[in-house]
Formats: sequence, C-alpha cells, structure tokens
Amino acid sequence: MWIPPALASNVTGVWRDEGRAWLADLPAVFADVLDRWSLEPGDPFALTYHWVTAVTRADGEPAVLKLGVPTSEHLRVEAATLRAWDGNGAVRLLEHDPDLGALLLERADPGTRAATLVPGDDEAATGALLDVMHALHAATPPDTGVHDLRELAEDFATYLHRFPDGGPLPEEWVRTAARLFDDLCDSAPARVLLHGDLHHDNVLRAARRPWLAIDPHGHVGDPGFDLGTLLYNPDPGNVEPDVLALLPARLDRLTTGSGQPRDRVIGWCFVMAVLSEVWTCEDGGEPDGKPLLVAHALHPLL
Repeated sequence: MWIPPALASNVTGVWRDEGRAWLADLPAVFADVLDRWSLEPGDPFALTYHWVTAVTRADGEPAVLKLGVPTSEHLRVEAATLRAWDGNGAVRLLEHDPDLGALLLERADPGTRAATLVPGDDEAATGALLDVMHALHAATPPDTGVHDLRELAEDFATYLHRFPDGGPLPEEWVRTAARLFDDLCDSAPARVLLHGDLHHDNVLRAARRPWLAIDPHGHVGDPGFDLGTLLYNPDPGNVEPDVLALLPARLDRLTTGSGQPRDRVIGWCFVMAVLSEVWTCEDGGEPDGKPLLVAHALHPLL
C-alpha cells in the first residue's frame, strides 16, 4: 500500500504515537472499508493529512474514499458539513464511519480544479467560486457538528502570546487582524454554514453541476469569511506578479458578486491573509508566501 511520504510525516508530527499506530493499521482498515462498502480500489491521491483514493461502488458509481486518524476533528466536521449541504454546491457524503475515520464521497467528474483558469480566465474562476459559495451558504446550519467561527480568534491570541512583539509577522498587522476579526463577527449580517477553506483548488468541475466544492472545514458565521481566501489563491507559495496583479479586479468582482460592502470584503480578505500566515508560523514555517504580499497590499485600504 502506497503511503505518500508527506502524509506519513504530517500524521506522525500531528498525532505522534496515535498517528504511527494509524499508519501501521491503515492497510487493514483500507481492506475492511473496501469490504464493508463493496468498493473496488482505484488510484490513490498524493495528499498530506488524509489517505485518499479513487474507488468504484458495486453499482459502478465512481467515488472517493478518504481515510484519516479516527479522532481527527476535521473528519467529523467535514462529514457534518457535507451532510448539511446534501450535494447543494458540494460533493455528496455517501457513507461515513467515524470509528474507522472513513468518508465515502461523491467523485466530481472530470474534477478539473478552478485553479486551471488562473490567470488566463480569472474572472470565470472568481465567478465559479462565488456561485459555489452562494449555494453553500443557502443551507441551514446544523445544530451540532460544526464550530462557531469566533473560535478562530484563539489562533490570533495564541500567536500573540507566543510572539508578543509580532515575531515573524508585523505586530500591528496581527493585532489589527485580530481586532477586525472580532468586529466583523460582531456585525455579521447573517450566520451561515461556511466552507472555511474555499479556494481554487477546493472547487472542481463536475457533471451534475458546473462546479462542486470539496474538503470543507465547516464553521458557522459571517458569510464574508469565505471570501477571505480568494485573493491569495491559487497556490499560496506562488508569488508571480501576474497573479498578484489580479487583486484589484478580484476585489471589484468579490464586492459586486457577494453583495457585501467593499470595506467588509477588504476587511475579511486582510484578516484571512494574516491568519493564513499565523497558521504557517504555527506549523513551523516561514511567512513568505502570497498571503503576506496580499496583506501588505490591503493594509493601506483598511
């Protein structure tokens, strides 16, 4: 059974002994799930925190099997979020076994990522993301299973406790982003079921709808939060000037397409650019990607 090296490294880094035990048991769990759900295995994907492979159901329907450490909060939240959407704007959840950490998902076909439209047809890419976002936000948030968006405020607090002088990031930016986050949550025009990581690589071409979202993080809160990742994607590590030059047009499109005031769009995009780099530092990385450049461009507009 092929296990991507990055997956093995990340799983042991995050879950330690539990992660090592899960990796050791993975072949047996995989075989068990194939038998329980009558699946034929296909080619696995080279992902970094979950073991994911193409499969085919007994009736010939193509699907995707996602396996992870059973105690992973992400898997539980993903299942609850997909169940609430029930295929409206996102792939459907076909089966879920929380004890095995197994999700069986609808396979988006052909599965081309919205990122392939950038930079050649960036307006179409942004439009696709907005269409998906509106579909997702139409769902009624579940009573349980997903987290309140406000809980992410703890990530700013944790960073500032670790780096009271700002650390790798400008202190003013972090404190401004933390304050803006609170203000935007307090003044939210509505509370919706958020994707939480809506970007060009998490929106795929599909047959039953033009585009479907995958891999939700699932929060309940201000709809503007889901706009925040769209300026520094796709590929946060790619800092080509041609892509960053799209920022003004994207801001205009996000404002008109979301129906939100421009200042709120800018605010959420700045918050998420800084928060993305906070997470990078939290994981031991260096904040030198596109989010940092986007934050720099947006700061004077606040």
